[in-house]
Amino acid sequence: MEVFFFAAPRTVQAFTGTYGINYGRIADNIPSPDEVVTLLRAAKIKNVRIYDANHSVLNAFSGTGLEIVIGLPNGNVKEMSGNESHAMDWVKENVQAFLPRTKICGIAVGNEVLGGGDYELWTVLLGAAKNIYNSLEKLHLADVVQIQTAHSQAVFANSYPPSSCIFKDDVVQFMKPLLEFFSQIGSPFCLNAYPFLAYMGDPENIDINYSLFQSTKGISDSKTNLHYDNMLDAQIDAAYAALEDAGFKKMEVIVTETGWASRGDDSEAAATVDNARTYNYNLRKRLAKRKGTPLRPKKMLKAYIFAIFNENLKPGPTSERNFGLFKPDGSISYDIGYHGLKSSADSSHLSLKV
Repeated sequence: MEVFFFAAPRTVQAFTGTYGINYGRIADNIPSPDEVVTLLRAAKIKNVRIYDANHSVLNAFSGTGLEIVIGLPNGNVKEMSGNESHAMDWVKENVQAFLPRTKICGIAVGNEVLGGGDYELWTVLLGAAKNIYNSLEKLHLADVVQIQTAHSQAVFANSYPPSSCIFKDDVVQFMKPLLEFFSQIGSPFCLNAYPFLAYMGDPENIDINYSLFQSTKGISDSKTNLHYDNMLDAQIDAAYAALEDAGFKKMEVIVTETGWASRGDDSEAAATVDNARTYNYNLRKRLAKRKGTPLRPKKMLKAYIFAIFNENLKPGPTSERNFGLFKPDGSISYDIGYHGLKSSADSSHLSLKV
């Protein structure tokens, strides 16, 4: 098959459709990558993100048609920023060696770096992204593989109402050059958005139905006269407002993580099976509509769900180990219309036309 590489302006599409999933593997009891491929294909989920470039996963995905975004872990960001040849070696070993049989369509350079606790990483993120990109360019892969990095809510100030959102003062000096580079290469703004965490942070003042896409009076943004009937749309439009304030009105926002925990500590009362099922079922319906948000109605919302599995070795509160749509044995954690590797005898399947 002949592949043609076109000169700028480039837009690499790293996401087909609207629905994807994160494949976290901080666990010692989850199915093999080959079984995960079977699970994903049965669920008709095509877009997948992993947090590293694990070769057993990349080999398992070979020839499957699944589209994968791999990760350069935070622990490698400084090295890639300071050494172009190391970046080239990394790209050759973890990307070029697997293309085109494994459809690697993106590289996430670091995860939630800006606004995070390791300030040194803030200063080297852009350098790493540029070196990885330049390596792709030299290998004629920059039109095949998109460079991106995911941000948490910690990069924002004043996210309520959505139109008032801006980047934090200490973040903006690092964010603006990154956005400038991403706008040049056609990369989106990647947001990890969790109504679950926002609700847990302020349950007295937030209607849980608003967080779960359930019927609610919602909120109105007086500056834009826009109405929001769910929190995820509001979180995304807050990101759009911050981008516009920074001078990047045309940049697309993609949700790289969102989900709801099905179990938690005593202090995490919202982490229940019912709430997780409600959030993820309603999110599937929301994404299946292929609609935008109130502020960007023509930009179809795209999101990667967190996550495939409950991950039993993740540190932190109990909720961190219970975001999976599937249990470690491959059966469903709760029913949102998927069939697991093992069927649950008592499962009553919800119908969902996607």
